[in-house]
Amino acid sequence: MPAEKLEERLAGVPVYALSNSEEEFVLVSGVSTKKSLGLLCFKKEDAEALLEQMKSMDPGMRKGGSKVVAVALNKVVQLQVANVALRLVPESTQIKNALRERERAGFSNDSFPGVPVFQSRSLVLRSQNKSYRPVFFRKEDLEQSLLRASRDQNQLNPAFRPGDIQVAVFEDIIKGMKDTSTSNWDDVVFIPPGFDVSTDPTQLQQ
Repeated sequence: MPAEKLEERLAGVPVYALSNSEEEFVLVSGVSTKKSLGLLCFKKEDAEALLEQMKSMDPGMRKGGSKVVAVALNKVVQLQVANVALRLVPESTQIKNALRERERAGFSNDSFPGVPVFQSRSLVLRSQNKSYRPVFFRKEDLEQSLLRASRDQNQLNPAFRPGDIQVAVFEDIIKGMKDTSTSNWDDVVFIPPGFDVSTDPTQLQQ
């Protein structure tokens, strides 16, 4: 998928980074590896807690000017900086949600290998004769969308029930979307945290 198309699918999704007084990203440096790590949180409160933690460790950050800034995720996924690794930090509650859903599906793990995202076979969006799969960063947003869709559908078909929730790894999806040899994720559109999707019964698959 071309870079501009990928950016479109991620439009409106914020992540939160630490910035110094010069408006530069604050990086965590490894003593032995000589590499730097840029942390990007999906939850603003997590970034604020990280800032306080780093202020307690680095006196230079206490002088003022260091702050949490919102960054567009669609720009971050295309960013490549020499000797800097960007690490996305998911919400801890969504990690728990993902592990719970995986357990229901028969997989038992104590950890999750990245940022969890949630989708359902029952929810499909249509635009200009194309179908898209909405993918959510919060399970609650997906559940709200399913509830709304189910309410709409029940007016016509009382037998409709929301389908199962599937969990995927955000980083794997992005990797798949960047890979031009496969089209497994070409129909995905990402929904910003805190948003649900409005749909009507004709846009749902059962």
